[in-house]
Amino acid sequence: MSVSRTTIFFVLASAFFGGTFVAAKAGLSYFPPLLFVALRFDVAAVVLFAYVARTSSREEWLPRTRGDLAGILATGVLVIGLTNALLFVGQGYTTSAVASIVFSLNPILTPVFAAVLLSDERLSARGAGGMLVGLIGVALVVQLDPTNLLAGSAVGKAILFAGAASGALGAVLIRRANASLPSTARIAWALPISALMCHLLSVAAGERTSAVVWTPEAFVALGYVSVFAGAAAYVAYFGLLDDVGAIRANLVFYVVPVVATLGGWALLGEGISAGTVAGFLTIFVGFAIIGGDAIAAALPRSVVALAGRLSPGPRTSPTAGLRGANGCERE
Repeated sequence: MSVSRTTIFFVLASAFFGGTFVAAKAGLSYFPPLLFVALRFDVAAVVLFAYVARTSSREEWLPRTRGDLAGILATGVLVIGLTNALLFVGQGYTTSAVASIVFSLNPILTPVFAAVLLSDERLSARGAGGMLVGLIGVALVVQLDPTNLLAGSAVGKAILFAGAASGALGAVLIRRANASLPSTARIAWALPISALMCHLLSVAAGERTSAVVWTPEAFVALGYVSVFAGAAAYVAYFGLLDDVGAIRANLVFYVVPVVATLGGWALLGEGISAGTVAGFLTIFVGFAIIGGDAIAAALPRSVVALAGRLSPGPRTSPTAGLRGANGCERE
């Protein structure tokens, strides 16, 4: 596994998924929620299929094993389709702050499913402590008031929690499937499944295409959530999932509220308080606890080598100490 590749995937997935909240806030003024999600996957499916067809041979993108089919279904039904449908609907019942904190339970739920369904991913005590610190940081970023979390619509919170659980379970099932199909091809097959499912849910909910208001802003919002927060973000996220496993990959959902908050400040004029800044720093501390020496490995080798020369202690290899230092124990 390349550290630079993993870092790039993590940054891209976090940035694009975080921008979804900003684009969705603008786009929901023009689209019914489930239809918005369905149209998003329609466009993303076309874009990604065109990319895969152009860059891959037929043998590379055709499913060949039961694991491939299981991975496609877990991706299309759970991680992409159901998760996004529940997220967009659940946000209509509660505040963005509460929605963010409920959905950030995804990294907490992932080790629970992994403990039951996977034999090679376990969360250590250090990893659990880092996740707890990160969750506290998310609460600070969204300025969560515990009284607001308990108040309001229980239905909305239940829908959001189901969405977080769907994403966590789907990620674990993808790892369990052990598919031979490349992640990009798997997503290309999965997106039409997600689109069809969301269209059916939209029809069942009584949404109508006549309710869509086509404006330049609507096209921009749909374009962003389809191409960037859709095709590109899923390529990065599922590549990360294949590289580092479900537990560490789903840590992107701790960074998403940070990106969403910064995007709201830059594009929508929303304020950032001292508590929000404290939340950013707390999330970083949580990542430092989970990552440990792996953070040093993500730095340029020249920086690590310079630090080794300046250190009065014995010199070691820049990559020494990486094994077992990521907060996730593997059997």
